[in-house]
Amino acid sequence: MKTLQDLFEHEIKDLYSAEKQLVEALPNMVKAASDQKLQKAFSDHLEETKEQYNRIHDICEELDINPTSTKCKAMEGLIKECDGMVKEDADADVKDAGLIACAQRVEHYEISGYGTAVRFAKQLGHDSIAKKLQQTLDQEYKADQHMDDLAQGRLNKEAMA
Repeated sequence: MKTLQDLFEHEIKDLYSAEKQLVEALPNMVKAASDQKLQKAFSDHLEETKEQYNRIHDICEELDINPTSTKCKAMEGLIKECDGMVKEDADADVKDAGLIACAQRVEHYEISGYGTAVRFAKQLGHDSIAKKLQQTLDQEYKADQHMDDLAQGRLNKEAMA
């Protein structure tokens, strides 16, 4: 890596890998959630993540880069943690609260990655790509807020009971 463009392309490949892994992992979280609103939130986010995966794939094509050569180890680790919670023998309400915690760690990672990629894209003059990345970043912020609302509004209280 010698230039900001090289670093930007590395970040894009990392995000591609992260989204791909998440598309594969989210169905397990949908199944593991016992609260219907949480199941719906995970299911809705799965559909949104598929859209984000397609968007980052299009960005890779636009940049003429092969994203399959990179594996996002951070997302791999976050998903392993989520899998641990999915398999945990816990009270349903406690498990739901734990699943939200896992999901928010994933969202925070994505927010960080997309925020960086947007800044790099703007700096490099990739304005149309920056807009696409910003669209995903906005969706990630919204998903994180939705998880926060579910946790604070009801699910964490139910886990205390």
